[in-house]
Amino acid sequence: MSAIEFSVEQKRALVSKVQSYCEQQLDVEIGQFDAEFLLDFFSEEIGAFYYNQGLQDAQVVMQKRIDNIADDLYEIEKPTKW
Repeated sequence: MSAIEFSVEQKRALVSKVQSYCEQQLDVEIGQFDAEFLLDFFSEEIGAFYYNQGLQDAQVVMQKRIDNIADDLYEIEKPTKW
């Protein structure tokens, strides 16, 4: 399983969030290296679950839109006689 890749800016922001969370919620200060290591761990071990859930959520939204389009097309269909 491959890790989710982040841009340098995204990773920097995420590392900062990890550090803030650890300090505020766990009362533990961690350095940038440790925060990056923790972020990489979550990305590799848990990231795919979030990614897959996002895909499933997107699929539900797309299916609803497709159903709406199908309903709209059915409503404008013209009657025919054979």
